Amino acid sequence: MPAKLQDILLTPETKPKVVADCRALVDQQIKDKSGVSAAALKLAYKTVTSFAPDYLNNTLDVMVPDIVEQLEPFWADFTTVGGARFGDYLAKRGPEVSEALLSVTDNAAASSERPTIVRAYKAVRGSAAKNVETALPAVGDLVQKYAG
Repeated sequence: MPAKLQDILLTPETKPKVVADCRALVDQQIKDKSGVSAAALKLAYKTVTSFAPDYLNNTLDVMVPDIVEQLEPFWADFTTVGGARFGDYLAKRGPEVSEALLSVTDNAAASSERPTIVRAYKAVRGSAAKNVETALPAVGDLVQKYAG
């Protein structure tokens, strides 16, 4: 039986590295966006990082276990069916994986007590699925960096 992602990614030694890599992935994804639709996303991101500089790191630290939980069934299937890259596997299931991951951010927004951050999230939620789908190959690579 393949190892569970939580047993790989959430150990006390590994989780801080995963959180840091998640932050780097988010930063890079935001930086790579362009065009009119990217302006709202970049503004929301700037709002969050300016309003509460440690918010994203703290939020990622709290959300990573839930993200891992959402990725677990995809990882289990990937390890069963085989394949070279988990990112490719995730990308082929883009809408399904995207909505699973967005359920984590939706729950975080629903329980947030920071109205400015909730407004920023709501401003970009409509295009979030597309943005998450674009990032799935990198998400898979991040997971495989530790689980591969």
